[in-house]
Amino acid sequence: MEPTFLVSAPVYFHRQFPGPGMAGEPGDSGHIDLAPQQWAAFRDALSKRASVRELPPSEAAPALACLGRHALAADGKAVLANPRGAGRGPEAPVLRRWFAEAGFQVVEPREGLWFGGAADCAADLERGVLWLGYGHATALEAGEFLAGVLETEVVPLRIVDERFARLETCLCPVGGGRVLYYPDAFDERSRRELERRVPPAERYAVSAHDAVRLACLGLAVGRVFFTHHASRELESVLGEWGMRPEALRLSSFARRDAGPRTLALDLSATVRRVDSSARRRVLARRDVDFATPRFEPRLLEEALALVHAEGGSFHVLSLDPARRPQREARITARVEAPDEELLDRIVALLVSKGGVPRADAPTPARLAAVEMDGVAPEGFYGTTIYRTEVCLGDGSWIPIARQRMDGVIVVDPAARSAVVRLIRDLRAGELVVVGSDGIAVHVARQQEEEDGAPGHFAFMSSQVSSERRVETAVDKVAWEMWRVRQREGRIVVCAGPVVVHTGGAPYLEKLARAGYISALLGGNAIAVHDIENSLYGTSLGVNLKQGAPVHGGHMHHITAINAVRRCGSIRAAVEQGVVRSGLFHTLVEEDIPFVLAGSIRDDGPLPDTIMDLVEAQSRYMDAIQGAEIILLLSSMLHSIGVGNMTPAGVRLVCVDINSSVATKLMDRGSLDAIPVVTDVGLFLNLLWRRLQELGGH
Repeated sequence: MEPTFLVSAPVYFHRQFPGPGMAGEPGDSGHIDLAPQQWAAFRDALSKRASVRELPPSEAAPALACLGRHALAADGKAVLANPRGAGRGPEAPVLRRWFAEAGFQVVEPREGLWFGGAADCAADLERGVLWLGYGHATALEAGEFLAGVLETEVVPLRIVDERFARLETCLCPVGGGRVLYYPDAFDERSRRELERRVPPAERYAVSAHDAVRLACLGLAVGRVFFTHHASRELESVLGEWGMRPEALRLSSFARRDAGPRTLALDLSATVRRVDSSARRRVLARRDVDFATPRFEPRLLEEALALVHAEGGSFHVLSLDPARRPQREARITARVEAPDEELLDRIVALLVSKGGVPRADAPTPARLAAVEMDGVAPEGFYGTTIYRTEVCLGDGSWIPIARQRMDGVIVVDPAARSAVVRLIRDLRAGELVVVGSDGIAVHVARQQEEEDGAPGHFAFMSSQVSSERRVETAVDKVAWEMWRVRQREGRIVVCAGPVVVHTGGAPYLEKLARAGYISALLGGNAIAVHDIENSLYGTSLGVNLKQGAPVHGGHMHHITAINAVRRCGSIRAAVEQGVVRSGLFHTLVEEDIPFVLAGSIRDDGPLPDTIMDLVEAQSRYMDAIQGAEIILLLSSMLHSIGVGNMTPAGVRLVCVDINSSVATKLMDRGSLDAIPVVTDVGLFLNLLWRRLQELGGH
């Protein structure tokens, strides 16, 4: 049967497309006046090989010439377009009337269902599928809609390169099951799906050179391939496939990213019908619940961005903002993806944001055995900082111990226990949670006041600013520390050498003697310079009282290290009377544990500095267990490291003159990271004074 195409003269084309596009022709003046004559040449060439029907142009619908963007016609049905960002334009009523008069069954997507017409579809009769490009003008859900309307199998392909917003610009059926495509326009899943279905001999990956010149916008009619551009390599491939390229001068349209397939709507297209039982399900879907103490718009924004970035779609089914106190806000979202594998990955990411997949009954966590020491099973669940529970085989939920981010969950069903381990600590035979089934993550703030009211830090929970009054932050931190000490809770300090340089160490000493420090974490440098100050009154060779370098001061930190090494340890140096003052002298006297983690830049180092990174991490993790507050004082490396191993619900007070340190901690997703952008010496001075007022020290 002779193919039939619908075309419409571009009489008003210039009103809709005044700007340049991606492709063009060297030496072309670019005047839009060329469009009518170029279109007429295309129509005449097409008329020699197919039946052509003309739709009269309409001044009210200037974009009508690009018919492929306004409808899809197949098997006597016409599906009108409703593209994202444009919606149903003035072309819709013109086409609705024409198709009805021509005997087509006119179908329109529901409001809000984005569909870009034939420009985002390509029928593949040999394989019995309809390729659907989604991500820009067309939504993923359009695939299920088309599968129902046309009773065929639809294969969604996600377009990620914004230069190729329509499928017609990056995939072109050439007949006989052969396909031209530009691989980099698609995400990895879509590229794999296309290449799995189309054998290598029947597909050709066009070059970037051909792709940006819109070679995929060609139109195959019998053995002729109408095209605006084809390189010699592409012409050779088409020749091997028995196709003859026929070059057309369509630069006025190419500048608007349009070509032969845009200008001619195939009215004789057919698809292979399959019954509903044989039709592959276009969308995999799952409902996910979120609950927070109050409505968090950021939660929805992050979930939307995450789902779309992965190639899925997201609909809010219900939202209860919990306007009354003591109630949680509840959000139920429907998540959809092209297949179960991608859906599982998206849902796992949403679980890490606090989502709980909805099911009729609790779904137990899936467990897989560790086969090799230090290697997790494929598909393992990666933990977050948030409090997490695991569903066991009997449907009961148990909390996991030693919560931290970037770990795996080891479950002992017999002991009904679950614990977070780092991958390196796994042992063969242990059972690890894989996938996101049976996981519940509680994103809400977990440390509440004793009376159940929200914590005092909510006012700064997501802001990093150097303009906030330091005194206000100090008041809040001091009050919280005082309350923790009253109930004999744990406060851990992680400090850098800047504490010593800025004169803040004496105030840490006072905090230690007053019972406000349960453990101190740091690197080699804070201990070195504190001991240097004890021995010589300097830090980095600068006299802390006078603020001026001293002669020979550059050697002081090295000689301080040497003195401690001679004694064997910091504790021994204190007990032998070598170190008689300073922060570490106080820590030893008060029997407060400290952990020093080394790095490649350390001088000496001190004998107490742990140069084995794995051991240092483990010691840090042990030290922060049970902490309610951690003060992170001017140490970028150690502050961020501690933040990564700290569960949500622990107050992280990050004090640094560099706002990027606080920002990095906020980026980890914690609702409990409190940024204070100021000089750490000033902060500790004010903090001690405020604690004295509260506690009468």
